[in-house]
Formats: sequence, structure tokens, C-alpha cells
Amino acid sequence: MTKSKAKISIVVDEPKGFCPIGERVGNQNKNERKIPVISCEGACIRGEIARLAAHLVAKEEPYRRSCHGEMFTVPTSAIAGWMKEAPKVVVIDGCFLHCHGRILKNLTNEDKIAQFDALSVYKKYTDIFDIDDIPEEDRKRVARQVADKVLADLKQGKAAEEPAAACGCGGCSE
Repeated sequence: MTKSKAKISIVVDEPKGFCPIGERVGNQNKNERKIPVISCEGACIRGEIARLAAHLVAKEEPYRRSCHGEMFTVPTSAIAGWMKEAPKVVVIDGCFLHCHGRILKNLTNEDKIAQFDALSVYKKYTDIFDIDDIPEEDRKRVARQVADKVLADLKQGKAAEEPAAACGCGGCSE
């Protein structure tokens, strides 16, 4: 597989306002110097596990859940300001595509991004798309496994390593 360095862009209409709760939370978290956590929100099981893991990470100090939608599409919002000014931003991508991490690298200083690939932690469900095909207890258990690995790596300062390129399915090239 050839790796492309080409950039793609998406045009987004300017928002008609700001999310009131996002403004309050963004300002509060910036003032309290919390570390934002965003995740893949993909429709498949990999996105769901990353999302659940991000919620678990964000319950720990000094982390808090942030809104990738505002960061990506409302650049003058308090959420975006908090994420741009934070000393670190934690990104839990659902798989080897690293969608959120790739976008975020164009919106903030790449050196402060702590990017994680959830799939590389649990290495299963590569042939399953539907979230409901995995029992809720299993989703929560795997998300806890990912969250624990992310928290351990953050504590040890292992965060900005380049995530693995392969998905574990056997069809990708490294």
C-alpha cells in the first residue's frame, strides 16, 4: 500500500452561533487547566469502543471529555479555544485510519497530541461492523482495557508515538 502525503480538505459552512453548554464547559475546563479528550465516534464497533474508552479516561484527573465537532467546525468556540491552548490533547482513534488524529494535526500543534489507536490494544472485532453484534458487557470490558492502557501510557509519558499502521485484519500492509 502506498502512503500518500497529499492533503484533502472539507469546506464547512460558518456556524450560526455557539453551543451555550460548550461555551461554559470549554471556558471552565480551560480555566481549570484540564486536558481535553476526544475520540472516534464512528458508527462501527471500533468507534464505539474508542468513544466508551474516552469517557472512562475523561473521568480521571486532569482529563475531561471534549467535543470534536466544535473543535473541527466552530474554530472560535470556547471548546476549540480550550483544545488549542491546552498543553496536551488526548485522541483515541478507533482504528488504523486515525481519522481524528489526522484532522487534529492540522488544527493544533502536533507535538502536544497524545494519539492512541484503540484497535491496536484489543485486536479483535476486525470483521464486525454493527455495534450491537457485540454484547454491551463485552464492549464495556474492552473499552475499560483501552482506557487503562491509555491512562498507563499517559502516566508514563508514552503518548505521541506514531500509531501502528495495520488494522490487524491481515489485509493491510504495515
